[in-house]
Order: sequence, then C-alpha cells, then structure tokens
Amino acid sequence: MTKREFVNYLSEKYPQITRKDMELVVNTILDAMIEAFEREERIDIRDFGNFVVKRRRPRKARNPRTGAEVDLPERRKVHFKVGKGLFRMLNEK
Repeated sequence: MTKREFVNYLSEKYPQITRKDMELVVNTILDAMIEAFEREERIDIRDFGNFVVKRRRPRKARNPRTGAEVDLPERRKVHFKVGKGLFRMLNEK
C-alpha cells in the first residue's frame, strides 16, 4: 500500500475528514517519526510493533567485480519488530 492509497483508504473510512486534511495528518505523523529517528529515539505502537534505530559499525567490504577492498562508513538503519497483537492477528487461521 502506498502513502496515497493509505490516505485514500482513511479518507473513505472517515468521510467527515477531508482528503486534504487526512493527507496533512498522515504527513505530520510520518514527519514526527522521521524526526524521532533522527534523534535515534524508539517508537512503540501498542499491539502493532516498535521501531528502533540501530547503528552498523564501519567495516571493510569487497567490490565483487574487481575484488578491491572498500571501506564502508558507519550507517544507521531502522529496525521494526512486530508487536504481539499484530503477530496474533496475522497468524490466526
């Protein structure tokens, strides 16, 4: 589901809120999440899951074409762990 599809879904589910206002709500939530990731804060959403920023240490790698050694800098990535409620819902069958 794309962001546009998500906004359209929410607009249909809550017709009292205009599509433009719903798009503003979704963008505000996503912007707040991005700002939290920049501060390396954890985001917990009950029964859905949590997002954690993890650091990857700098390391040496090899270019597969040339075999030359390449230095990779430290990187940050967002890790998602599914919550119990979502896990149960997905696996109930």
